[in-house]
Amino acid sequence: MTSKAVPWTSEAVLRIKALIFDFDGLILDTETPEYQVWQAIYSENGFELPHDKWEKIIGGAGLSSFDAAEHLSLLSQGQLDSVSLRDRFRSESHTLIHSQSILPGVMDYIHEAKRLGLKLAIASSSPHSWVDTHAKRLGIFDHFDAVICGDDVGPGRTKPNPDLFLLALDRLKVRKEAAIVFEDSPNGVKAANRAGIFVVAVPNPLTSTLLIEGSNLKVGSLNDLSLPDLLDKIK
Repeated sequence: MTSKAVPWTSEAVLRIKALIFDFDGLILDTETPEYQVWQAIYSENGFELPHDKWEKIIGGAGLSSFDAAEHLSLLSQGQLDSVSLRDRFRSESHTLIHSQSILPGVMDYIHEAKRLGLKLAIASSSPHSWVDTHAKRLGIFDHFDAVICGDDVGPGRTKPNPDLFLLALDRLKVRKEAAIVFEDSPNGVKAANRAGIFVVAVPNPLTSTLLIEGSNLKVGSLNDLSLPDLLDKIK
């Protein structure tokens, strides 16, 4: 493509100073395994996991307090214990998640951002105990200048509220106009919109079934559009 030969770096990098990544479902697909495990547990006990309730908590619980273990226990009229259900879910989803690789294109974006001198952050509704552990296990934690998690903001202030992204901007010391957010879920895109940041939607197999509105750009995978080409599009 001829567009790469022109000085896209000078213009775009003058404007864009930072990239902010969601974690679950964007860097590592934890969301599909979690859904599949709960779906199997519900089905095994003769019930159906309510997709409409589940989709509200993907990417952040700011819209709903749905708890699959409590819900299933209620459906069974107490025959199923929520603590045991949650323990089983953790064990089975843990195994599935640890078999997942970093999603396609993520490492290319990280390396290219470093080459261009862009700052990097993770902004996730999940707690540090989850995000930091997985990011260190995957060997990417030290690539990020800031890791902002659900326990860094007030109760009930995770996505779709903008607090995580606003805190990321503050920690990175960049203006909202100088950042790009990468999100896979409706909650995440809404949060980026409310923070006033350009947002690229990158749905995973689970969130691709959801209605994601409000993104400035949507790609099937970060492999579909390189960082240089993205910067070229928005300069």
